[in-house]
Amino acid sequence: MRAHNSLLAVLIAGGLCACAGPKKLPGDDQPTLKSLQGRTVSVDVDRKVKSDEAKALAAYQEFLKAAPKSAYVPDAMRRLGDLEMDSADNRLANGETGPNGAADYRAAIARYQDYLKAYPNDPGNDRVYYQMARAYEQGGDLDTALKTLDTLVAKYPNTRHYEEAQFRRGELLFTMRDYPKAEQAYATLLGGKVHTQYHERALYMHGWSLFKQGRLEDALKSFFGVLDAKLGNRGQSAQGGMGLDSIPGLTRADRELIEDTFRVSSLSFANLQGAESIPPYINSTERRDYAFRVYEQLGELYIKQERFKDAADTFAAFARLDPTHTQAPVMQARVIDIYQSNGFATLALDAKKDYVDHYGVKSDLRRTNEAAWQNAQPLVKTHLAELAQHYHASAQKTKKPEDYQEAVRWYRAYLDSFPNDKDAAQTNFLLADLLYEDGQFNPAHYAEAAAEYEKTAYRYPLHAKSADAGYAALLAYAQQEKRASGEEQKRIQRASVDSALHFAQAFRDDPRVAPVLTNAAEKLYAQGDGLRATSVAEQVLALKPPANEAQRRVAWTVIAHTAFDRGDFARAEKGYGEVLALAPANDPQRKDLTERAAASVYKQGEQARNAGRLAEAVKHFERVAAVAPNSSVRATADYDAAAALMTLKDWEGATRLLTDFRSRYPNHPLQDEVSNKLAVAYLEQGQSGKAASEFERVAAASKDPQRARAALWQAAELHEKAGARSAAATAYERYVKLYPEPFETALEARYRLAGIARANGNTTQSLAWMKQVVQADQNAGRARTDRTRYVAGMATLALAEPTFDGYRKIALVEPLAKQLKLKKAKMEEVLKAYNAASAYGVAEVTTAATYRTAELYRDFGQALIESQRPKRLSKLELEQYNVMLEEQAYPFEEKAIELHEVNAKRTANGIYDQAVKDSFAVLAKMRPVRYGKAEHAEGVIDAIR
Repeated sequence: MRAHNSLLAVLIAGGLCACAGPKKLPGDDQPTLKSLQGRTVSVDVDRKVKSDEAKALAAYQEFLKAAPKSAYVPDAMRRLGDLEMDSADNRLANGETGPNGAADYRAAIARYQDYLKAYPNDPGNDRVYYQMARAYEQGGDLDTALKTLDTLVAKYPNTRHYEEAQFRRGELLFTMRDYPKAEQAYATLLGGKVHTQYHERALYMHGWSLFKQGRLEDALKSFFGVLDAKLGNRGQSAQGGMGLDSIPGLTRADRELIEDTFRVSSLSFANLQGAESIPPYINSTERRDYAFRVYEQLGELYIKQERFKDAADTFAAFARLDPTHTQAPVMQARVIDIYQSNGFATLALDAKKDYVDHYGVKSDLRRTNEAAWQNAQPLVKTHLAELAQHYHASAQKTKKPEDYQEAVRWYRAYLDSFPNDKDAAQTNFLLADLLYEDGQFNPAHYAEAAAEYEKTAYRYPLHAKSADAGYAALLAYAQQEKRASGEEQKRIQRASVDSALHFAQAFRDDPRVAPVLTNAAEKLYAQGDGLRATSVAEQVLALKPPANEAQRRVAWTVIAHTAFDRGDFARAEKGYGEVLALAPANDPQRKDLTERAAASVYKQGEQARNAGRLAEAVKHFERVAAVAPNSSVRATADYDAAAALMTLKDWEGATRLLTDFRSRYPNHPLQDEVSNKLAVAYLEQGQSGKAASEFERVAAASKDPQRARAALWQAAELHEKAGARSAAATAYERYVKLYPEPFETALEARYRLAGIARANGNTTQSLAWMKQVVQADQNAGRARTDRTRYVAGMATLALAEPTFDGYRKIALVEPLAKQLKLKKAKMEEVLKAYNAASAYGVAEVTTAATYRTAELYRDFGQALIESQRPKRLSKLELEQYNVMLEEQAYPFEEKAIELHEVNAKRTANGIYDQAVKDSFAVLAKMRPVRYGKAEHAEGVIDAIR
């Protein structure tokens, strides 16, 4: 009983000691070889082994001696080994070491070895091997520790210590620099379906094992596994700031692990292709969540290595990879800082461009991540201002178009991004100035400058540059006008005027309002907008204090011009009067202004004349001489006054003005009209000769052939009508010479010349003109008309008269046969001439030819009867001779009757001219029974040809 109680006491004491393992340090949740090596423990230097520990060892030893056959011997042996382990751990904690400088675990190892020899097949030996491996490791015998662990995992694959054993194997192999086997050990642990407490550390060390082998890509897979475990699916990891300290909810051990993992990952990427090697590993949503930290840590590594360009490229790579990420603007800002801090001015400038492009007002970040976009705006604003100012200064220095364009680009971007900023108006003014400066190289920018000046002047609250901007817009429009033409220039002028009026309205007290309004009035007039031009000009005249004389003169000029154009000539006259009063005596424009004033008076006369107020019109026309005696319009006014007097039938007054006009303006283009009007006035006063002389003047002076020809013809007719045959003949002869065309009139002139010659008793000349008439008509071809045929026919009749006279002169006397032959031959000539006249087909000529032919036959028959009788005829012979003559004369008499009847029957066709009447008269004598009482028409018979 006593022995039993002693054993119980020992077991209790041993159990208590077994439960007291080595204390864990803070953050030592997952012990590793590295953590053990780096562990710092604070101990009390004079700490001794506790008395109960020594008692427990003694108790177990006594128990084994006392009861070597007891069933509790195995437990006691294990507990004795464990107590030796605890004792060695305590000594190690107290700084006590063995002969080799390592902790002395030999006693514990011996106890475990004894147990294994005694109980080699005990099912609990896995724990013994576990403890013994730890003892070897703590005692510095790493090879034996590794072998012991190898035995453990080989003999007991299902031991609860398997994961830890494999992890410790990996640690030992790694420490021994057997990286391939260490990799396998860690991989074995990682291959399990259930993740133990060693999984993350195993991943980490697995990566290191691969890293040490130079298998960086494979190593990174493990390192990213660690990062996935610690950072993946942490909603705030992507929302935190830069730096690992900003990650919330991590223990110190977690943070240290993450730091170490990022450090070795960054080294791996640096030894690969840097940031270019990262994207293949960002292959899941959880990794995209913390990807920015991967780039950040690599960038920080480069900075420590003073590889600043690589660092900047790394930060920029993330900004390009995920431009809408919350940290993308922060990363890009780091790029700028790196470049600026290390003297890369050009690269810093480009980085600023990227920043404002990617995070500005039109960026995807604004549409997808409003909060991040808002956070980026202060830097966007700063960089936009810096970019604009940089390129503006550069453009002013280099004068290069590309620098101007860049500055414009950034000014516009600034204004688009911060339209309501307190500096927006000033920035807008700088943009407008820049565009105006660039206009000398790119004229199209003057238009943009004008628009920006107007925006600066009128779309912002009143500021210091408002009026200057409004005026500068007008200067920009002026530059555009210089370079434009046609419709484009007109469009620019309209826009310029609108801007000028806006300026005058917005800045009424500005001293530049007067010249601005004056210029606007001029442009409005030039654009044809007279009403607005007048309105603006009146504003100029109403300014207080008054505009200067030059400006008021322009305003009155616009008013006068506009009134003139609108037909308000009375107001125009007043306006020009005001302008002349303001113009210096030696002003070269006075002459033109005087002309305008005279024209205004003249136009009032025109208006009165068009309204039918001719007397009033004459007064205005005559007033021109008083207003501007030397004006060019005076001649026209004098002429129109004369014309109005003619309409009023004041022939004497008109003649007076026209004759004065002729003497005052001898070379005036209206001289031809003066002669024509004088001719009319003279005709109205019954002075035909003077009228004819005026027409001759017109014919001689006129450069218009048609008018000259008509005037010459009218002069000839007037002379002829007045009985001045010589003057008429001269005019007709001149007409024939000068105007062979139109043919009909020229032929008529010859015919009239023939008539004048006949009237003058010059038969030879008359017949010569008649011959010309006939020949001209015969050669006229298609120019022949009914009138030319008539005239030619009449001329042919006239030309037959000398032949007829020759026929009449042949007397039928002895020798009768000879005379008869001569008379018949001459008769044939006459008949031929009449037939030629009749061939013209002109009724009057044909009837005359028919009548004369009939009379020729009758005359011949009568001549036969009245011919001289041969001498020495007996009475009977004489009677027989007379009968014979009557028989010979009868056919001619019948032919005469027949031809007269042909004429008579033409009445059926409405022809009843003098020749027809004469035929009726002859028929009444020759056949009184039929024709003696009344004339009547019968059927048509063929006329002689």
